[in-house]
Amino acid sequence: MDLEKIKELSDFLKETDITEFFYEEGGLKIKIRRGHCISATRAAHLHSEAVADTSNTLHTDTAHEDKYIVVKSPIVGTFYRCPSPGATNFVELGDKVKSGQVLCIVEAMKLMNEIESECDGEIVKIFHESETSVEYGEPLFHINPL
Repeated sequence: MDLEKIKELSDFLKETDITEFFYEEGGLKIKIRRGHCISATRAAHLHSEAVADTSNTLHTDTAHEDKYIVVKSPIVGTFYRCPSPGATNFVELGDKVKSGQVLCIVEAMKLMNEIESECDGEIVKIFHESETSVEYGEPLFHINPL
């Protein structure tokens, strides 16, 4: 696929309500997403903040991570830490949770899917901020089981 075809595809998507498109042919993979656009400078700044930020981790010793329960996203969608804009988060770092307690919501195709804790324990790591995209099988939380 040449650059002209990619430009045509991009222009077509601008004219429709489609916000994300994935195309694969042979070894070529193209993913186009509209919406949350940020400049390259801002993206680099956010990346450097994410690398430097350890505020979402209680325990930084990776040797202990094997004992944690990993709550993974069961679907591709948008991750939300709270039930509605302006509401308090379902859980915070260090919170004690019970099995079956709602930890977050993953929205997929306008359906809100509540993600529940698989065990009693303590939240020791939160992998995402609210309103970020998550993939199938991607870690959302580490829980230290009690």
